[in-house]
Amino acid sequence: MRHSVCSFFLRIAGSAFAVLLASGCASPHHDLKNPGPSWPDSPSVIAHRGASALRPEHTLSAYRKAIEDGADSIEPDLVATRDGVLVARHENEISGTTNVADLAQFAQRKTSKTIDGVVVTGWFTEDFTLAELRQLRARERIPANRPANTLYDGRYAIPTLQEIIDLVDSESRARNKTVGLVPELKHPSYFKSIGLPLERRLVDVLAANGYRGRDAAVFIQSFEVGNLKELRAMAGYRLVQLVAPGGAPHDAIEAGSGLTYADMITPQGLRDIARYADVVAPYKTIVIPRDAAGELGAATSFVQDARGAGLAVHVWTMRPENPFLPAGMRSAPIASPSQRGDAAGEIRAYLEAGVDAVFADDPATGRAAVDAQKAIKSIRTAAK
Repeated sequence: MRHSVCSFFLRIAGSAFAVLLASGCASPHHDLKNPGPSWPDSPSVIAHRGASALRPEHTLSAYRKAIEDGADSIEPDLVATRDGVLVARHENEISGTTNVADLAQFAQRKTSKTIDGVVVTGWFTEDFTLAELRQLRARERIPANRPANTLYDGRYAIPTLQEIIDLVDSESRARNKTVGLVPELKHPSYFKSIGLPLERRLVDVLAANGYRGRDAAVFIQSFEVGNLKELRAMAGYRLVQLVAPGGAPHDAIEAGSGLTYADMITPQGLRDIARYADVVAPYKTIVIPRDAAGELGAATSFVQDARGAGLAVHVWTMRPENPFLPAGMRSAPIASPSQRGDAAGEIRAYLEAGVDAVFADDPATGRAAVDAQKAIKSIRTAAK
C-alpha cells in the first residue's frame, strides 16, 4: 500500500514538472518577440533592473545574469541622452551609479536641476551625448547592502535600449524561450519639458525591432498617468500604471488635478486606471502591509479589487537583504545591512495573495518560489 501511494505521487509530481518544463519551452517556429497577449504565464518573475542583487544594476551583465537565473522579463529604466538616445539608468542623475564624478573632463558638467519638484545636484544624462556616456563605467548603487557587487565596479558601460534588445534577442534565441521587456519611462514630464520626450523614441525602437503591439513580450511602465494615456493612443503595447505608497503622479501635481496614489488604489481609481492600462503595479505594502513590529500583516483587498477592474497586478520590489525584509524573515546577524534572509518566504506570501508578477532583485529566488508554487498547484490539480 505504501509503495503504491508513493508511486502515485511520484507519477503526479513527474507529470507536474513535465508540464512546467514544457511551459518554459517555445516551439521552434514560435515568434519569441510576439508570443501573444496571453503571455506570460501567471505568476511571472520580472528582473528588477536585471539581477541587481548580484551585479551592478542596469548593466548588460545584470540583465544577462537575470536571464540565466530564469527571469521571464527584464526591467530597464529609460532616460535620454542629449542626442536623444534611450539608455538604462535608474535616474537621469548618474553620480550614484557611475564613475562620472572621478573624470576630470566632465567636472564642469556638475549642476543642479529641479526634477519632479526636487532640487537634485550632480551629473545628468541629458547633458551628455551617447559618445560621452560611453566613457563612463557603472558602479554599485547601494554598496553597504551589496558589497560583493563592488567587485564589478568599473567593468561595465551604460547600455542603450538597442543593446538591451539585442541581448534579449540573442539570449531568447539561445534558449528558445521568450524573454520579455518591461521598460519604465523615468521622469517623462521632465524629459518632455526639455525637448526630449521618451514615449515616441521608445515606441519607434520597439517597432523597429519587430515588437508588435499587444502580441509583444513588452509591458511599458510609468509612475505618471498622462504619458500612459498618450502611449495608449500612440501604440498598442501593454501598459503598466506604477503606484507608489504615497504622494501623487508628478504630472497630476503639475496639472493641479489633485489626483493622488491613494485615490488610484481605491476600487473607482482602479477602474479609472483600467481605461488606459492593462496592469497596475503597486508598492508591496499596498498589497500586504506590515504591522508595527515590521511583520507581514493580512493581505488587503487590493488584488481582488484590481481583478474586478480588469487589471493584472505586478508588485515591487522583492529584495533579499535584511533591511528590506519583514522582521521575521531576516537572518542573523539581524543588524547587518548586507545579510540575506528569507526572500523566498516573502515572495511566497505575495504569490499566495494572488499577484500576477513579482519584481525581484534576485530573480533566481523569484524563479524558485514561482516554480514551487506552480508545481504544488499542478500536483493538487492532478490528485483531484
